[in-house]
Amino acid sequence: MRIDEPPWWYGEAPGAAGGGTLGVAVGCLSPLGALYGWAARMRYARARHYRSRLPVVCVGNLTAGGTGKTPLTLHLCERLRARGLRPAVLTRGYGGRLAGPHWVAGEDDADSVGDEPLLLVPAAPTLVARDRAAGARAIEQTRQSDTVAADVIVMDDGLQNPQLAKDLTLAVVDGARGVGNGRVMPAGPLRAPLAFQLGLVDAIVVNERAPGTGDAVAAWLRGRFDGPILRCATVVAGDAGWLRGQRAVAWAGIGAPQRFFGMLGSLGTEVVDTIAFGDHQRLNEADAQRLLALARRHGAILVSTAKDLARLKGATGVLAQLAVSTRVLPIRLQFAAPDAERLDTLIASTLMGFNR
Repeated sequence: MRIDEPPWWYGEAPGAAGGGTLGVAVGCLSPLGALYGWAARMRYARARHYRSRLPVVCVGNLTAGGTGKTPLTLHLCERLRARGLRPAVLTRGYGGRLAGPHWVAGEDDADSVGDEPLLLVPAAPTLVARDRAAGARAIEQTRQSDTVAADVIVMDDGLQNPQLAKDLTLAVVDGARGVGNGRVMPAGPLRAPLAFQLGLVDAIVVNERAPGTGDAVAAWLRGRFDGPILRCATVVAGDAGWLRGQRAVAWAGIGAPQRFFGMLGSLGTEVVDTIAFGDHQRLNEADAQRLLALARRHGAILVSTAKDLARLKGATGVLAQLAVSTRVLPIRLQFAAPDAERLDTLIASTLMGFNR
């Protein structure tokens, strides 16, 4: 278990207070969670929401940690391009030093813009801006540019951000973990009180590890949310035959590494060891040496995620060796009927007659 995700966050059924040792921890931290939740609500209520001239489609999550926001952002960009539109991604650039507004370019690395923008820029022009309103204005100003010419903004990880008004907001929920114990950080994984967050959301996307595995979470959410609840599954992008029967050491520094490790096992990989780092964690040379040594000891290949390899862009020395020695399992989101059509309807209704 990573130190940045306490065991009591997902140690109980969604919304349950629980008992025993975990219940004591939750009870002790609940006053802090209530204060954190109050601050989140006040921040949103007191902010001035900039209304962009372009439609804003926002992807976010209700909880801390990984749920699949970046894959959904990539999926939305693909669907928007299929409609003949030109999306631009607006992201905070978590973990990068640049406050922006800054258009992500070929020379950028994770130290400058964060890891997620490096994954997003191949799909659409990507702007890093901690001030999301300033970012939206920068995208508007380049609307007629030959290089950008965006006509819709896809806002990555912006559900709780009050600076920019949204026209369509999708919240991604892990189909296995749901909202954990239903408490606000640090007592639980929620970024703000659930009812408050659901009031900001137009639709929920339950990201399943395999089709049908999110039934319990979807049913629980239907009792609390009146809007559309869509289902999707994380699937391998392309041929994964190279993994079948392969001995592998899997490593990842993402929000939910067990999802990645489990997917490898489901593909017939013999996962001989797994190493989970903190989300967005930068590896050092000792980490790289450890991983390379594990692979040699087990006679195995190293496998990780595209997000982890993005953080090694421009690395030198043993970190560069790790980057060369690690293979990536590419993934994407897949919506089945009728949810694929329901998502298209949500997008179409948002964009229909849009003229500011």
